[in-house]
Order: sequence, then C-alpha cells, then structure tokens
Amino acid sequence: MPHRIEILAFADAQLLDVTGPAQVFATANDLTPAGTSKPYEIAIVSALPDVVTSSGIVLRAEPLSLGEADVGTLIVSGGYGVDAACRDRSLIVWIHRRAGMASRVASVCSGAILLAEAGLLDGRRAVTHWQRCAEFASRFPSVRLDPDPIFVCDGTIWTSAGITAGIDLALAMVEADCGRALALAVARQLVVFLKRPGGQAQFSCALALQGADAKFEELHAWITDNLSRDLSALADQAGMSLRTFCRRYRQSTGRTPADGVEMIRLEGARRYLEEGASVTRAAARCGFGSTETMRRVFLRHLGVGPNAYRERFHG
Repeated sequence: MPHRIEILAFADAQLLDVTGPAQVFATANDLTPAGTSKPYEIAIVSALPDVVTSSGIVLRAEPLSLGEADVGTLIVSGGYGVDAACRDRSLIVWIHRRAGMASRVASVCSGAILLAEAGLLDGRRAVTHWQRCAEFASRFPSVRLDPDPIFVCDGTIWTSAGITAGIDLALAMVEADCGRALALAVARQLVVFLKRPGGQAQFSCALALQGADAKFEELHAWITDNLSRDLSALADQAGMSLRTFCRRYRQSTGRTPADGVEMIRLEGARRYLEEGASVTRAAARCGFGSTETMRRVFLRHLGVGPNAYRERFHG
C-alpha cells in the first residue's frame, strides 16, 4: 500500500508550505520505475473544502478525517494564518488526535507553532521560521528550539525552517523511505540540493541574540560599530563588574559574551561578503584576526566557508 501523506492547510496558509512538499512526493511517484507501485498517496486536507492561501491561490482540499484509514505522515503547513488556526481549538484537537494515528508527523515553517500548541513538541528539539524564533521560545519554553538547522528530526517528529525548507524536509523523508538514489533523482528533477549546504542562519539575520534587554541591545550596537577593535573589555563598556556582566548577559541572551561577539562579527562578515568585499578584507574589518579564524567560524555556524558564502550571495 502507498504511504499516505496528509498535508494540513488552512485559511492564509503559505502556498509553498503545502505545495513544496507535495511536489517532492509527487515527483518521487513520477520517477518510480514502471511496473513498481507508487510509494506515496498525497492529500491536502482542511476543515475548508476550498482553502484560500496567503497568495490568494485557492487549493481544493479533502475533509479532515479521524477514520480508521492509516495515515503515514501528517504534515502541518505554516503561514500568516497560523495564529488564527491556533485559536481554532477543534483544529488543535484534530492535529493532536491525527498525529497519534500517524507514523510520522512534520511541520513546515511556522507550522511548528501548531504542533507545539497541540502539545506534540514538549521536550523535543525543533525549528521554525527564523522570524518567529524569539516568540516561539518565549511561548513554548518546554520545546528545545534550535534556530539554525534547515530541518530537525526528533524521533517521529520532524520540523523545518522557513518555507522552502519544507522541500528539504520532504527530500529527506523520500531518502529515508525509498533510498538515496530516488531522493537524488527527485532533487535533480526539481533542480534543488538533496542536502542544502549550511544552516538556515545563512539565509536570515542573526537570531541568537534576539530578546536581549535594552542595555545589551545598546552594547550590541556599539560592538557592531567597533568590530575591528579589541572587544575584551565589554563589562566596562556595559558599566558592570565582570562577574555581573557575564551572568546577566548569559541570562539575557543564552550565550556567553564571547559567543555574542563571535555572532556579531559573523553577521558583519556576511554583510561585507554579500556586498562584494574580499575574504581578507572582511576578516580584517570584522576583527577575526585571520582569514583562517573566520573560516572556522563560518564552518561552525553556517556549514560553508567564507569563499563559498561570497560566491553564493554576492550580487
């Protein structure tokens, strides 16, 4: 029997959150050799027969079901309509109950908020769209939010980052279900990476320091303006003792001051590289000391080196 994929849509869902994964699974069906059973049965499901997405495009959907029919994978989309969907208690109950019938549950983009609202992410590692990471962390403290990966698999629960990351997640599912050869063939057909280099941080602004109090926001602005300087005396700049500064900074940002400086240097270097600066110049202007030091930081946080990053994003 084909593995049934149900993709939940709702009013003002992000169109690509729904159709991106759907196309991956449909292409896997298309590329399955003749005479072989298609691996997937794909259904868009909704409480509405016709779903008006945030782009204005209307999707025809099957009704929500709690019948006995097996559901292999439940995928919850995201988008502007997530907040209204969260207030629909009957929908949240349906997600919780349908997830219990599925062998695998996933979200795309801000759809992770719906999974968390349904209590499916408690104690699990998860990711969501970078713009909603700070809100998500505050709203669902029991979820181990990681803002950097393209997608996260924690047991049978998968979550993915912003919008197109749903394609990455679906490709990984095809690889897990059907093997690397078919997943690679699908990626080639769709002209996308089978495994995208780097984390989602390379495609968004630095997220890790959001939520800092006003004093540290001012300090971060000062650091940004002084990247090439020696930044070892931040406690004095913040007007605190070293011990108090380290303690309060970690409480506010979840990172050490050294980590914070590194993130801001990285963000500055990314900006310079995107504007066309050489790797050597970006390393000097952002206070890395050497291009090798900057290369290690890029690899650790983004999964790609500065040369590759510049080639991809300059211009």
